[in-house]
Amino acid sequence: MVAVGTIVWLSSELMFFAGLFAVYFQLRSVRGDLWAMQTEKLNLPFASVNCLVLVISSVWCQLGVWKAERGQKARTGKLLDLKSWGMREWYVLTYLFGAFFISGQVMEYSELVHENITLSSDAYGSVFYMATGFHGLHVTGGLIAFLLIIARTFTTRRYTHANATGAVVTSYYWHFVDVVWIALFATIYILR
Repeated sequence: MVAVGTIVWLSSELMFFAGLFAVYFQLRSVRGDLWAMQTEKLNLPFASVNCLVLVISSVWCQLGVWKAERGQKARTGKLLDLKSWGMREWYVLTYLFGAFFISGQVMEYSELVHENITLSSDAYGSVFYMATGFHGLHVTGGLIAFLLIIARTFTTRRYTHANATGAVVTSYYWHFVDVVWIALFATIYILR
């Protein structure tokens, strides 16, 4: 039931982001001149690296899910022996990559403010910060979920199927956030 509930909730989140995409494309169709001018200020190489970090975090997350489904909550060998890693180690790595992504977003926002692109500067700034900001809030929510799942590994003696379900539904959310970012990245940074 938890997995089904998560999927239904993610469907509502999909509709939320679909609305943001609709606003983006509507404003872009009306103010193409503004988009041509403002998109030149985006740092595509930096944003590409940041995007890659988030996408790779999904790989780490999935490796953690596979370990959780096998009941392996923590590593069984040395820290540098990746084959012995459990769900906890893969989720910590996922968390670090997600935190790096958020830090990159904050740095990008700082650069754009220096370029006079703010939430209230014009239509481009408004929709850019709304779309990427709401996504950033969703990533932050995922990071909090990872902390809770990681903490659970320290409080349980035996990692059961019920514990693994929490890890699995967190991965659903994380993969969803990554797919939304790929769509946002393609729309904002590539479709100029």
